[in-house]
Amino acid sequence: MKKVRVSLQPIVSNINLPTVIKTAVLPGDTHERLFIATQTGEILYAGNGEMRTFLDIRSHIIELGASNGGYDERGLLGLAFHPGFYYNGLFYIHYSKAGTQGPGAGSYEPDPCDPETLKLEWNDRETKYDHVDTVEEWVLQSNGRPARRRTLLNLRRPFYNHNGVNSLNFSPETGNLVLSNGDGGSGFDPFNLSQNAMEIAGKIIEIDVAKNGFNHNPKAVTRFDELPVSVQESLSVFVIGFRNGPGISYQRFNNQYIKYVGNTGQELVESVFSFVYNKPVPARKIVQAYSANTEPDLEGIINLGWRGWEGSFPSPVLRECGENADLDEKIISFYDEAVIISPKRIYPLISYFHQDPRPDKFEATALTGVQPYMGNSIPDLTGSVLFTDFARNDESQEPERGVLAYTRVRMDGRPNDYSVIDIDYNFGSQPSNFVSLGTDLNQTRLFLGVNGSRKVTDFNKGSVFEILP
Repeated sequence: MKKVRVSLQPIVSNINLPTVIKTAVLPGDTHERLFIATQTGEILYAGNGEMRTFLDIRSHIIELGASNGGYDERGLLGLAFHPGFYYNGLFYIHYSKAGTQGPGAGSYEPDPCDPETLKLEWNDRETKYDHVDTVEEWVLQSNGRPARRRTLLNLRRPFYNHNGVNSLNFSPETGNLVLSNGDGGSGFDPFNLSQNAMEIAGKIIEIDVAKNGFNHNPKAVTRFDELPVSVQESLSVFVIGFRNGPGISYQRFNNQYIKYVGNTGQELVESVFSFVYNKPVPARKIVQAYSANTEPDLEGIINLGWRGWEGSFPSPVLRECGENADLDEKIISFYDEAVIISPKRIYPLISYFHQDPRPDKFEATALTGVQPYMGNSIPDLTGSVLFTDFARNDESQEPERGVLAYTRVRMDGRPNDYSVIDIDYNFGSQPSNFVSLGTDLNQTRLFLGVNGSRKVTDFNKGSVFEILP
């Protein structure tokens, strides 16, 4: 693919870790403004040449980084503006709720030689969980102050990680809110929640926010059958086999939309999937099938393959080769599941690897952003989809540097290669982890979120840039 070089223009610095970057037009305003959500709980927006606070929910967020040396995957993870935001002021947030800390669901390491480790169940869910994630509807009042209207979902999570990031969007096809909900955490999806259609974890779901089945303080749940019927009827399952990663994005192509989903990898592979045709299945139908002891009809749901498949490969366990520290033994973790899922899954548009001998590639850490670009200011990228990786997996490189790259959908439907984008910017001697990627409403401008630390508790290390020719 063609080599592309871009520059970065700083927009804001000295903010906390930026998880979401979007634009919206405020009610009564005349132009789009840039909005930035931070993991710690602030939503900032550009106004009159400076960044202002739109909403501050830091007191609503669970204490971050206390038990993981400052690293955390909880916090304010999603922000989406209603398609009618200019007229109704509605917006939606997804965050990890203060006061919900639990002991967690234990530790886990799969062992293909011990079948008992491959079929664990999440028991005692009401006591053995890490925290609760909430999805809320807010409204910008006529006095300019946001106010919470109602809670759409309270989701109990088994572990602290894999909650999704940049997890909320609105579908331009259905007008529904879309939640990209990670598999619940630990590693290897120990309870196989992502392939169980009744489990909410490991799914991308659509929420019909026009329905009134939600109440102000619903109970925390983990399965669709724990929800009231009125809420079940407002939800549809869009994607299963989702491990974790940045939320779904849409690219208009003729009279249809290409959907992109990034799946952050486990041992070997980071993946970006693309598809056009899908048919979400109502959660109510899934519950009814289970109640009748029949298998739900999942025809039309997109299956990304996890946990049986990690991108293009059967999910492996890596073990060190004792006589050669430079090599790993790669063992299939869930052989039976990989076989069962194989005909049901879709193949990635691209896979890029934690170990890659090719000279023009890089060794990855974690996929953090996926966004289409439809602008003309960077012609070599027009019509492509860009993605970011947290940092090159290269111990010899100090300080850490994130990676920006791009690919394109092939018209024959086959997987494609990718190309690293050269960046003309001097980050200096500090780390520069690429933590988020955003666009404007028409996908003609691109924004990059960077953080100078892996720790969410290292405050004021975040920056946002616009990507320019």
